[in-house]
Amino acid sequence: MSDAVPPALFEIRSSGIQGEGAFAIRPIAAGTTLIEYAGERISADEADRRFEEERARGRHHTFMFILDDDTVIDASRGGNEARVFNHSCDPNCETYEDDGRIWIAAMRAIKAGDELTYDYEYDLDDEEIPHAAELYPCRCGAATCRGTMYKPAEVEA
Repeated sequence: MSDAVPPALFEIRSSGIQGEGAFAIRPIAAGTTLIEYAGERISADEADRRFEEERARGRHHTFMFILDDDTVIDASRGGNEARVFNHSCDPNCETYEDDGRIWIAAMRAIKAGDELTYDYEYDLDDEEIPHAAELYPCRCGAATCRGTMYKPAEVEA
């Protein structure tokens, strides 16, 4: 058994999309799992409370990932580098759930230097504020950019 640490696949640096981002430092094969989305596990009610607290401060930035109807992962507390993977309407990564854990994996071959992104697919709900999609604009620059991080079907609705 080897105790060797696998070589790093990405690094964090300044992003043209938003703040910091994760960038491939070597080619990455499709299907490669890159990182777990880690953070404090909280209830949906606590996530709503924290979201409202942020909104009251005039911020619309979050590191929360909804696992299911009852559990949200808040990467702003106990999180890791997964929290800086930016949104794109034409992503090269996707998320998947396995045994109550969220993972980010390459959905196609990725070249060294490419920014690692996934589609956040935010949900709009009946309690959202008017013009909520404008609070989460997309800056991915993809030819297929829908202009927001919300799910495509919900943007058209």
